[in-house]
Amino acid sequence: ATLAVSGKDFVILAGDTRLSVGYSIQTRYSTKLCKLTDKCVLATAGMQADATALHNLLRSRMTWYEHQHGKQMSTIAIGQMLSNTLYYKRFFPYYTFNLVGGLTDQGEGYVFGYDAIGSYERIDGGSQGAGQTLIQPLLDNQVSRNNQAIIENKEIELEDAVELVKDAFTST
Repeated sequence: ATLAVSGKDFVILAGDTRLSVGYSIQTRYSTKLCKLTDKCVLATAGMQADATALHNLLRSRMTWYEHQHGKQMSTIAIGQMLSNTLYYKRFFPYYTFNLVGGLTDQGEGYVFGYDAIGSYERIDGGSQGAGQTLIQPLLDNQVSRNNQAIIENKEIELEDAVELVKDAFTST
């Protein structure tokens, strides 16, 4: 399972470390997170071989960008690049489900959620992977404030988001 939560000036991405096939756990020490820049991280659930291939391709493209432009890609540019990359492979897609989270140059938190063929949207909080059915309703209620009659504060604070992420992984 992976999840991402964004706030006004922060982003949290988290993932479990289990690599499993069906009910069999292959290892408990496989990360689902990939640091792309100093301000951007990719969380990938799905097939490990496709995730590794996708991460390597993105790193290669980002290195070319950095050499050509003399700076790192922005979070929003990375979000669009991942969408284009996934859409290019839509007829034989990477079996991966991704979340990109990062800060803009102004320090604003962004999270993008993707399907396997590159459709994406900016979201306040999202999850992917085996735990998605348990985690997403919690994020919808506590981060996006859906289905709440009385809303005191629309934005989630960093301390509350950290506790929410811990609770989400404890419950799955």
